[in-house]
Amino acid sequence: MNRSGQAIRRVAPFKDRKALLSRLIAKHTRPSAGAAIILPALALLAAFSAHADPLPAGFVRLADVDPTIRQDIRYAGLGNFLQREVDGYEAPVCILTAPAAKALSGVQKAMTAEGLTLIVFDCYRPARAVADMVRWTRQGGPPDPQWYPKVERGDLIAEGYVGELSSHSRGSTVDLAVAELDKTSPAHSACGATDARTLDFGTGFDCFDSASETAHRPLPLQATANRTMLLSAMRAAGFRNYAREWWHFTLADEPFPKQRFDFTVTAD
Repeated sequence: MNRSGQAIRRVAPFKDRKALLSRLIAKHTRPSAGAAIILPALALLAAFSAHADPLPAGFVRLADVDPTIRQDIRYAGLGNFLQREVDGYEAPVCILTAPAAKALSGVQKAMTAEGLTLIVFDCYRPARAVADMVRWTRQGGPPDPQWYPKVERGDLIAEGYVGELSSHSRGSTVDLAVAELDKTSPAHSACGATDARTLDFGTGFDCFDSASETAHRPLPLQATANRTMLLSAMRAAGFRNYAREWWHFTLADEPFPKQRFDFTVTAD
């Protein structure tokens, strides 16, 4: 039972799932050998460029690489900490660098074998969107019980919850969670984006609170297990986690480690 008295869904024995995910991810991705990810990813990029509006070289729409990954792009709508659309998002679409999309697809194959699926909340983020978030933060305001319950709005930058620069603008960072295939879970998030489709991770996406730190304790046992499962799966595919956000991962061998982009997010 969780603190509210609701039954916590047990999706499978965690140790067995973790071992199987590691084997499946090893089959589908080889992060230690850069060419094994980059060369197939470039082939994917060439294949899709013929029927979609051109993105900057090296970028793809995730749905073209793996349409089975669920997309819930929060900054293209109202379900985010600004509670409005963010500059630069013209469509709720995930765009990533080709290597990041290829690596993420490997994780998805492992997840679907376990009756699970990835669900992405944000991918490439235009630099203008980051600037929009910074401007909004500097307007100030009281804490918001859903998104930043213990911090004044004007302190979100100083506290490290909103950055003046973002790795998302380099194209190889993704915010995501895990859900069960063809099932819903009880609503469980008191902070951050509430999404009944995801497993319990202790908080929702974009909960600006210490409870969102990947290693935060105490948490319900199932939430801790789900965070560890996601962390292990993403690391096995070559991603590194941002320790203050359990949902935030960047491809370690990203192709644009110093460059930031500002093209708009479009569907085609």
